Amino acid sequence: MGPGARQIENGEARMAQAAHDIIEVAPGRTQVGFVGVGIMGRSMAEHLRAAGYPLHVFTRTRAKAAPLEEAGATWHDSPAALAAACDVVITMVGYPADVEAVYFGEDGAAETGILAHLKPGAVAIDMTTSSPSIAQRIAEAARARDAWALDAPVSGGDVGAKNATLSIMVGGDRTAFDAVKPLFDLLGKSIALLGPAGAGQHTKMVNQTVIAGTIVGVAEGLAYGKAAGLDLAQVLDVIGGGAAGGFQLNVLGKRMVEGDFAPGFYVHHFIKDMGIAGAEAERMHLDLEVLTLARALFERFAAEGGREDGTQGIYRMIARD
Repeated sequence: MGPGARQIENGEARMAQAAHDIIEVAPGRTQVGFVGVGIMGRSMAEHLRAAGYPLHVFTRTRAKAAPLEEAGATWHDSPAALAAACDVVITMVGYPADVEAVYFGEDGAAETGILAHLKPGAVAIDMTTSSPSIAQRIAEAARARDAWALDAPVSGGDVGAKNATLSIMVGGDRTAFDAVKPLFDLLGKSIALLGPAGAGQHTKMVNQTVIAGTIVGVAEGLAYGKAAGLDLAQVLDVIGGGAAGGFQLNVLGKRMVEGDFAPGFYVHHFIKDMGIAGAEAERMHLDLEVLTLARALFERFAAEGGREDGTQGIYRMIARD
């Protein structure tokens, strides 16, 4: 047997062993860790705790985790410490650089990251919107430890997180997906495995590209209605039941009309997502002009002070008197 064949055989044996040892998810028994409990993460973590899963938490600002701790969650001082205590580790942080830091360690110090402390058979699930290439690197590193990793970004914003109606787009191995599906079922309604590692992130880029044009269109349409002297609440009632209806119009359009620009999803995070989508499109030799225009508009809005608004805040700039 040649060295190549031995490598394949050894790899297959390692994967078979990992498949045999993969964690069985069950309330009361499976230790679930959640890294990042912000606007969406806190609600998601609470759904898991309420379903009976022992919950472990870490976030950079501990005060954000206080409601979860008061409800019985266990606090850890680092992602590494959390990973060592858990069977499933879920991350939902801000930027691709944050994903790299929590998985591979701050400043490249591997021992401070999640991957260095994953148990054999454990599953790491990154629900951050990040880059497909980082998802692939995480999956490869997890496999090297006889563990598993899925990329599972979500859509639905704060409303979807609170109501457990998120769309969850997953990339990775079927074995790991099937094992943790009971956890996904507690968080969302539309859940799909879309391909190998990175496929979840690519699907999220499709989602964000669609939203980019749609949210700007909603803001411009309502600005038109305002300039025409229409009752915008009535306008929303009418067109929201037709072909224009959808989350961006029916939920965020209503917030625009009511002057509610509080973040369900931050402008600066959306700009980050559009940047990832744009970079991936360029790599694939696609010229996505609407995405490019939407990103430029949101960058201008952020520079004018809208960085911490929800994405519906773009209406403030487009419809200004």
